Amino acid sequence: MSEALRVISVNVALGRTVPWKGERVRTGIYKAPVAQRVCVRAVGLEGDEQADLRVHGGPLKAVYAYPSEHYPFWQGQLPGAPLPWGAFGENLTVSGLSESQVRVGDAFRIGSAVLAATKPRFPCYKLGIRFGREDMIDRFFESGRTGFYLRVLEEGELGAGDAIGVLGGGEGQPTIANLVSARQRAEED
Repeated sequence: MSEALRVISVNVALGRTVPWKGERVRTGIYKAPVAQRVCVRAVGLEGDEQADLRVHGGPLKAVYAYPSEHYPFWQGQLPGAPLPWGAFGENLTVSGLSESQVRVGDAFRIGSAVLAATKPRFPCYKLGIRFGREDMIDRFFESGRTGFYLRVLEEGELGAGDAIGVLGGGEGQPTIANLVSARQRAEED
């Protein structure tokens, strides 16, 4: 993993209702950076909301991290689209952690919280709503740039600029990229 492991941005949002295919749906995907430190609870960041708890949030998906290194790729793929930190619905925009390096079970100390990687993110249709593109879900999945979910091992607080300490714990487990590749192969069959 990179030596520059850091939180670039902490992003939260309350849910909002938006139009979609003639209906109105509730979503929490419109995350925005916050300047203050944020409390990390067992089921997510204080001030953040997951709109549909059947498929979002919960202990295994309490916090969503997305590598800042993916933003230049998306700027090339989505010319003219505004891409502020949090654009992909992530709670933590991070530097130095990629899907090919992070293993399921890897634990990280960020601020006074300890979080552990659980699984890749396979987004629902709301990512398409966020970008106004129905092809966004497929593009996101095919790119392999999924980011990853984290569970909370120790509650605490964190903020933009915090270093990310690697505590280990995922040795022998698949990487997030391995899980994404396996699902891509399964969907091709």
